[in-house]
Amino acid sequence: MYQALYRKYRPRSFCDVTGQEHITETLRRQVMLDRSSHAYLFVGTRGTGKTTCAKILSRAVNCLSPVDGDPCNECEACKGIESGAILDVLEMDAASNNGVDYVRALREEANYVPASVKKRVYIIDEVHMLSNSAFNALLKILEEPPEHLLFVLATTELHKVPATILSRCQRFSFKRLSREAIVERLNYIAAGEGLSLSEDAAVLLASHADGSLRDAISLLDQCASDDIIDVSRVQGMIGLSVSMEIVRLSNAIADKDTAAALGIFDRLHKDGRDMASLLNELASIMRDVLVYKLSPGSGLLSGAFSDAELSALSEKTTPDYVFYYLGAIREATVSLARGGSVRLSVEMCIIRLCNERIAEGTAGLLSRVADLEAALSRSGPGASRDAVDQTGTAPATPAISAAPAIHAQQPPAPDAQPATAPPTPPAPAAPAIHAQQPPAPDAQPATAPPAPAAPPAPAAPAFPPTPAAPPAPAAPAFPPPTGGTSEWSEILKQLESDIPVYMLISDSDKVQAEIEGGTIVIFADNKFVANSIGVKSNSDAIINAARAVLGRDVALRVAERDGKREASREDKIANLIAHGVALE
Repeated sequence: MYQALYRKYRPRSFCDVTGQEHITETLRRQVMLDRSSHAYLFVGTRGTGKTTCAKILSRAVNCLSPVDGDPCNECEACKGIESGAILDVLEMDAASNNGVDYVRALREEANYVPASVKKRVYIIDEVHMLSNSAFNALLKILEEPPEHLLFVLATTELHKVPATILSRCQRFSFKRLSREAIVERLNYIAAGEGLSLSEDAAVLLASHADGSLRDAISLLDQCASDDIIDVSRVQGMIGLSVSMEIVRLSNAIADKDTAAALGIFDRLHKDGRDMASLLNELASIMRDVLVYKLSPGSGLLSGAFSDAELSALSEKTTPDYVFYYLGAIREATVSLARGGSVRLSVEMCIIRLCNERIAEGTAGLLSRVADLEAALSRSGPGASRDAVDQTGTAPATPAISAAPAIHAQQPPAPDAQPATAPPTPPAPAAPAIHAQQPPAPDAQPATAPPAPAAPPAPAAPAFPPTPAAPPAPAAPAFPPPTGGTSEWSEILKQLESDIPVYMLISDSDKVQAEIEGGTIVIFADNKFVANSIGVKSNSDAIINAARAVLGRDVALRVAERDGKREASREDKIANLIAHGVALE
């Protein structure tokens, strides 16, 4: 029967494990020194060697003649464990056996001494799938295990394992395999199978494996129906033609070509593409574009897209747009999960990606502002420069050109006399003026020349003449403060940092203050202002500022305009002076 390549080429010793030397060297040394722990926890993503190292460790601790910490794979113990004939080494899947009853049975069985090997080994894969009660049942035997017992726990989701389990295990973290390590292993397997694997095809397989050696070997196994494996073969077998459509769709979105983007989407929809998968691929390529822009040449790229494709896309986008892009895709993904029309949700997402201006919130506003700035930079400053280059001076606007005519009609200075009707022209000029007027048809001959006609009055100026004396100022809403004016000014300065309170009491037309001994009396223009000043936080701020200026505790009283006291003699004198009345 045919055996899958990832099983056929599974490493049988620690030295054959690819890319996890920091773990395999430690395990080999522990086996050599006979210092193996009673419980191990292997953590890492899929296909990185967790189960493989667990099986190698189970043979190494029971091998009759280990070689530098590696199992010999030739003795009866190694062969029996590898074939499954020895029942003292048990591998279980916690995803399907996660109940407390199963763990209790395992705990009771673990107390028995192994029949044919030195240690009874339990390999529990996907241990994070155990229930809480199952973890509690496993806890006791992990804390005080028999000498012949060894647990190897493997998980891809460390955060789901209770801390009480973690503290009783030696934890080893398996890292993702590098692209170079995967390519080297693929070439080794292709040589063993007699396959002609091109270098570009191996790199493409390693890129799509996303750090998982098992995934890369499975992809190679999928392409192994032909003896010659090249890039075109890999692209056709694993569906990279669809990835090219994703690249075209992303370019149409970046070009703001809504019609082309919807056309590509329609083809993908007719081909039966899953819409959630389509959104994930769009997010993946834009994530690679962002990484390519911020950290070109790094190993953070997913490898699903070529550098040329990412470079072309990165020139059309900015980091701000990429974040908007990813946010819109996330919203569309959430919309798909809630139900409704799947096609409509994805189409609306694509339309929003092609036109940021119709987006809701900050993204749409920023896009419209950017469009306005671009339009102003193209038309406003450019037009002004052209006009200056042609005429040598900047063109005047109509409002500025009309200004001289208006100012020509302005009346004389305030100290000039008011304008009056012009005087009658001199007598010698009168006959000339009279001679130019035709006589009336029925007029009788005059014995004396009539009086000359008065010339027409000049047009009224556009603005009334400025009076010689300014109008009297309106009476102030409050009488000037009777005392403590300088102190009140200092209090206002003290409150400048508290902007709300300062704006409330600094308007002298609406608020006046008097300092009478230990009391500050504030007169407010209306009830609203008085109530606002009387709020505890505002009044406390005024009292604290007064205490800092005056050096003593003061009380605060707020009164409305109608409730203020009668102005004193000093107030009346100050009021008369303010109205321009001279006092003798």
